[in-house]
Amino acid sequence: MLKVEGIETFYGPSQALFGVDLAVGEGEMVALLGRNGMGKTTTIRSICRLTPPAAGRVVFDDQDLAGRKAFRVARLGLGLVPEGRRVFPTLSVQENLVATSRSGDWSLQRVYDLFPRLGERAEQSARTLSGGEQQMLAIGRALMTNPKLLILDEATEGLAPLIREEIWAAIKALKQEGLSILIVDKNLKDLLPLASSCVVLEKGRSVWQGSPDSLAADEELQNRYLGV
Repeated sequence: MLKVEGIETFYGPSQALFGVDLAVGEGEMVALLGRNGMGKTTTIRSICRLTPPAAGRVVFDDQDLAGRKAFRVARLGLGLVPEGRRVFPTLSVQENLVATSRSGDWSLQRVYDLFPRLGERAEQSARTLSGGEQQMLAIGRALMTNPKLLILDEATEGLAPLIREEIWAAIKALKQEGLSILIVDKNLKDLLPLASSCVVLEKGRSVWQGSPDSLAADEELQNRYLGV
């Protein structure tokens, strides 16, 4: 579904990625891990062509993304839930969802079934929602594009425990449906049981790839690269 090979990305003269490799197979959930500032968000921005890589290759659904605009990449089936949610604050919940909708299996009702809170607040403006509800809305908005691959950047960061549980339950349901997922999150306890594989970044490089079980069993690896 997604293959990233040796990408190098810059912000002006400053290099942020020095060679990142990862792959997401159809129906897989891949965890992208690393401490703050190691390049996880830049990797996601590079995949989505928001900050295009200067070297390396990104292939999605058998199509090389080189030279494509970000909106055209999204139309290929990449659904992004960005860090910080970034909902449209002046629009209602329903307007946020409808604004990005494309034809497919995901509809308003399916999103409301996944996140009942959003159905209850359909007419409220997004700015009046709690942080957790805004994250649900950001996920629902991405699903309304009917993506082939869902990318979640810091899926549950800073959320209350009960809200985190709801979001993890939704992510588990999406994986069980067979949706391909690339996810960034620091909560290994909830993340590793769901992940198919893990990729660890250190200073803009892929330094480890393997199974969630291998990562969970290796405390030295966690301490070295994740600060756990």
